[in-house]
Amino acid sequence: MALMYNDAPLEIKAGTTFLELARQVQNDYPAPIILAKLGQRLVELNKEIPDDDALRRAGLSSPALSFITTADRDGHKTYERGATMMFLRAVTRLYGRRVEFMKLEYATGDSLYFTVRLKNEPDGPTEEQIAEIKATMERYVRENEKFTKTRLPTEEVIALFRRYGMKDKEHLFHFRRASSTNVYKLGNYVDYYYGYMPPSAGYISVFDLRKANGGVLLVLPNRARPASPGSPAIPEKLFSVMRRTNLWGEHIGVPTVASLNDAICRGEGRKIILASEAYQEHNIGEIARRIREEKRRVVMIAGPSSSGKTSFSHRLSIQLQNVGLHAHPIACDNYFVERSRTPRDENGDYDFECLEALDLELFNEQMTSLLKGGQVEIPSFNFKTGQPEYNGGAFSIGENDVLLIEGIHGLNDRMSESIPPEEKFKIYISAVTALNVDEHNRIATTDNREIRRMVRDARTRGYPAEETIMRWESVRHGERLHIFPYQEDADVMFNSATLYELAVLKIFAEPLLFAIPEDSPAYSEARRLLKLLEYFLGLSPEDVPHNSLIREFIGGSVFPVG
Repeated sequence: MALMYNDAPLEIKAGTTFLELARQVQNDYPAPIILAKLGQRLVELNKEIPDDDALRRAGLSSPALSFITTADRDGHKTYERGATMMFLRAVTRLYGRRVEFMKLEYATGDSLYFTVRLKNEPDGPTEEQIAEIKATMERYVRENEKFTKTRLPTEEVIALFRRYGMKDKEHLFHFRRASSTNVYKLGNYVDYYYGYMPPSAGYISVFDLRKANGGVLLVLPNRARPASPGSPAIPEKLFSVMRRTNLWGEHIGVPTVASLNDAICRGEGRKIILASEAYQEHNIGEIARRIREEKRRVVMIAGPSSSGKTSFSHRLSIQLQNVGLHAHPIACDNYFVERSRTPRDENGDYDFECLEALDLELFNEQMTSLLKGGQVEIPSFNFKTGQPEYNGGAFSIGENDVLLIEGIHGLNDRMSESIPPEEKFKIYISAVTALNVDEHNRIATTDNREIRRMVRDARTRGYPAEETIMRWESVRHGERLHIFPYQEDADVMFNSATLYELAVLKIFAEPLLFAIPEDSPAYSEARRLLKLLEYFLGLSPEDVPHNSLIREFIGGSVFPVG
């Protein structure tokens, strides 16, 4: 059979696996290979390379073959899933019926945080027990135990998880329309995972385990440094928001996708929407009261792409009014320098995300003047001409006025260096998903935001989903440079995610994703997101309030959000 590898034909013997070929070409890659890519489709390494007839049946003629490493996004996720299954198997094997509950709660930094409850261990596993779990995982690595995939009728899968007491998975697959489902085995441990697996435990040799915050921290390599475990440091403020959000989801009875689907089936979709919106409104009101009590006059708001910063700013303005303050929203984007002065990145393209793309001198001069009682006219940046414009409308602020400044650099003190620290109140916004697919499969915050942005891009800019996906990694790179390093400097963190939103976004996102052709570089990501959305029952957007942050993405907002 013939494939293309590095733009050259590659003849392969029948029965050759992707794993065998990966071992031959590993030196061509800077990090360990963990997946293959045939055309635009991801493939697990244990699979045999299809023959010419199979390729033709799949619509692939001499497709390009490439490999995915642990330094790539898809490869790192595969590593994460393999490590998760090894951890869960080790705990189950060591403690058996003493295990009352195990759940992958969330990712934090370079780590995965698990809740593990054992009988007679109210504070979670002890240091000695964690060392025992780690030693067991290391034995799986030494023995290079295989991850094997089996496709079974969905009814058998449901019965299997019922027998193992995995009620969350049994519940999840009640809503599955496919007649068959893939399950994975590692030794005698069986589980389901949303995504691909490595070929064997030997590929998951770099990890650490730590006791942390009443749970267990599984520390994995950072994508940029795949040869050693990453940092075990926990961003405490973000961790607190994640825990509070998860507890709230459990409190109202919607911790997983299946429980949300149940609520929708019972006709309680509107109730979940209103509960989510009430929870957010309460939190925004608390932030407004704190700003009032602490007598802050400058509110700096920052967050990653599609976190809902604009709608949040408008809703905070209303809550500030309720406590007797008048907000003046100011977008940092109005302070872009003229196009000829915009810095360029390493590729020679304009770098609009770096701090130097803003006129920091003018911004600080005007904010200082306002705080001292002066009158200023805020520029309006014309993105077509690449020039700032002044259209009248100078203003000043009084004793009960607050400047509400929103932009990606809001938490970076270099942005507002002339404003006294005691005048500033910093808010970090993110969309921390409260739902898990099930107890062992989390929904990444980045997936939530990517789907939000895709829907908004299509509606407001006419961008196809393909374009949003292709830009997403660049967007994420900018966030890692300019936003995430400052998130723990915030006075408060606000979670803009809602329990119901993916059930609503599904209706808008699925047609956009299905439109991506099979030969597109975005195809594998589109398939992954479609699989995620497949777990959800759709929920009509009609009951979403018009002041909801979700309206910023699906349309119909009462606020000027594009």
